[in-house]
This record gives sequence, structure tokens and C-alpha cells, in this order.
Amino acid sequence: MKKLRLFIAGFLLIALCAPAQRLVEALTELPKGFKKIEMKVDGADREALIYAPESATAKAAPVVFAFHGHGGTMRTAAHSFAINREWPEAISIYMQGLNTPGRLADPDGKKPGWQKDSGDQNDRDLKFFDAVFTRVKQDFKVDEKRIYAMGHSNGGGFTYLLWETRPDIFAAFAPSGAATKNAPKLKPKPALHVAGETDPLVKFEWQKLTMEAIRKVNGCDENGTKWENSCTMYPSKSGSPFVTFIHPGGHTYPPSAPALIVKFFKEHPPAEKQNGG
Repeated sequence: MKKLRLFIAGFLLIALCAPAQRLVEALTELPKGFKKIEMKVDGADREALIYAPESATAKAAPVVFAFHGHGGTMRTAAHSFAINREWPEAISIYMQGLNTPGRLADPDGKKPGWQKDSGDQNDRDLKFFDAVFTRVKQDFKVDEKRIYAMGHSNGGGFTYLLWETRPDIFAAFAPSGAATKNAPKLKPKPALHVAGETDPLVKFEWQKLTMEAIRKVNGCDENGTKWENSCTMYPSKSGSPFVTFIHPGGHTYPPSAPALIVKFFKEHPPAEKQNGG
């Protein structure tokens, strides 16, 4: 009994002293199939979590890059996005950002995030993406016709930046809680955007302007049709449809989003054009 009391007291001391996010990460194990990779990019130590099915060493697999928001981590992203649960046949990658000044919060850059624009932070995160993508193609068999990117908040902004700077790599995108002023410059691509109607950080009005610009870029029909609950599909004759997932919440990531995003990714490219998985 005394040992039990000492254990509980020690646990409570850790809980009181450790940041909540670190405590959650320390007590939560990642599912089987994950591994951490480490590398130096432009002299900086970078790391990422990668989930890969055993079949990815013999059979070309789709790849999903998922980016945490400002202040998040690769571990929290792996748990909240959980692409491995929704699409176990795919390789899913959760890269870790570095401390970065935020555009809407954390101006001193005390928390991890992603570069905001092309050229920002000497393009350190774009270079990191390139290095991780190269590593993944070395370690696994990759279906290069089915590479996808998604992310929330600052991670959604980085998803839009990848669309702007690396469009030919990806088959489709799924940003959440994000906006971009460069939407009119984007190359037409299938995409799904998640937005909260009461978002107090990335205002819904800003996201609405981004979504309207993307519909124009993708050559979408003016009127959409219901795709799934809270989701509207805007067809495109060019083959780049756009789906809006509008929820009544704020700057949050809906629990239903990963499954819907995976469903959308699986539809682009269509099944008959896929190489397997």
C-alpha cells in the first residue's frame, strides 16, 4: 500500500510539472507499424513519424503527408489524424515542425510550426519535405500517382504551400482551418477543405474567399451537391472537383474529418487508374 501511495504521488507530481501535451504523448503508445526517422536538413535536426504497412516493401502504396498545427507535434498529429486507422494500406507521414513565429499567434516563435510562404525561414520546411519524400521512396515502394497532403491550421496552410510549390507531386489535397492568398495561382487539383463556421482564429470569411477562389481555379460548377454529411461536392469538367466540409464549430478538427478525407483521397485518382492498395 505504501509503495502504491508513493507511485501515485510520483505520478501526480509528474502530471503537475509536465506540460499536458507531453504527458499525453508519454503515456500514449503509437500503434504497431510506426517508426521515427531523424535527419539533418540545412544543419537542423529534423524528425518524422512514419507508418507503413508491411506490404509497402513489396507493393506500391499510396502516401499521405499529414501536418500538425502551430504548437502541435508529430505524435499528436498521428493520434488525431490516424490515417493508419482509416487507410491501413497507405503509408502515412507525420513530420515535426520547428519553433516558428506564428502569423496569428505566438509571434515570438516559441512553439513548433511551419513556414508560411515560399522563401520564409529559408524554405526549411519545403526542404524537409523534399528530404522525407526522398527517404520514403528509398525505404518503400511508393505509388507516385497517389501522393496526398493534409493538415490543420498552420499545417493546413503548409498543405496549401505544398500545393503552390510542389503541385505535380500530389494527386489531391485536404487542408483544414486554413486560408491562402495565393489560391488564384494554384494549379487545378482535386481538394477537400474543412472549415468551422465560428472559427475565431482563421476567420471563416477568409476561408470562404479561399474556397471560392479554388472553385474558380478548378473550373468547378457553380452549384454543388451533397457528398456526405456537412460536405458539398462541386464537380469539375477538368477532373479537379472540390469538396467543402463546413461544420458549425470553431478552430477545431472534427473527429469525422479523417474518414471523409481518406474517402476523398481514394476517389482521386479513380479506382481504375490506381496501381493497387
